[in-house]
Amino acid sequence: MLPAQRRQAILRAVRSGTAHVTALADEFGVSEMTVRRDLHALARDGKLERVRGGAVNVESERPFSEIAVERFEAKDRIGRAAAALVEDGQTAMIDIGTTTLQAARHLRGRSLTVITTNLAAYEELLPEPEIELVLPGGVVRRNYRSLVGMFAEDALRRLRADIAFLGTSGIDADLAVWDTTMVEVPIKRAMIAASQRTVLLADAEKFDMDAMVRVCEASELDAIVTDERLPAKRCRALERAGVEVIVA
Repeated sequence: MLPAQRRQAILRAVRSGTAHVTALADEFGVSEMTVRRDLHALARDGKLERVRGGAVNVESERPFSEIAVERFEAKDRIGRAAAALVEDGQTAMIDIGTTTLQAARHLRGRSLTVITTNLAAYEELLPEPEIELVLPGGVVRRNYRSLVGMFAEDALRRLRADIAFLGTSGIDADLAVWDTTMVEVPIKRAMIAASQRTVLLADAEKFDMDAMVRVCEASELDAIVTDERLPAKRCRALERAGVEVIVA
């Protein structure tokens, strides 16, 4: 197979879900170094995005700015209710997402510490002199304005927070939390491990949806902030799991 043919085949594989260097090398019978060179060339041409250990498809992810305006009123209510859970002087972690961005906006004017991988949240809070901002570093995902990768994960493991606000792509029928982007999942898990309290921010449309990668079970959450009252059966299941449901 010619290099150009192999790169097109690798691009198709990444778009279908196979994104790790080792898996791609096994699939195409070449060395990992060859795969890395191919991924670098494809990333240079804007056809995919390189991340630690592999690549992600840039075409399948809609721009952050486009998603941010959808269901804005619901997200704003959720963000306001979430921000009310933070006390002055506390440390909050803010995950990537357009709903978590609204939580950041409602923290303006407060005196606290914010640790975030959400570059939109960072930009929102940068003018606030009483908010100490901590960025864990890592690789910038430009399309979704987030920090990911080994450096971000390692930094989060060295930090502690009073509360973490997580975003999600979906919550399935068993109340597990899912995400569409593999590279974001270790960041979310690190935030859960680093925080005394984990709060999921999810509008009503996120329920009964799943995605590619499971982030956590409901039992790993302390609360869910949403915009509509959930069915009684689901509320009882969350109560049994020890999860508080807050309707904004």
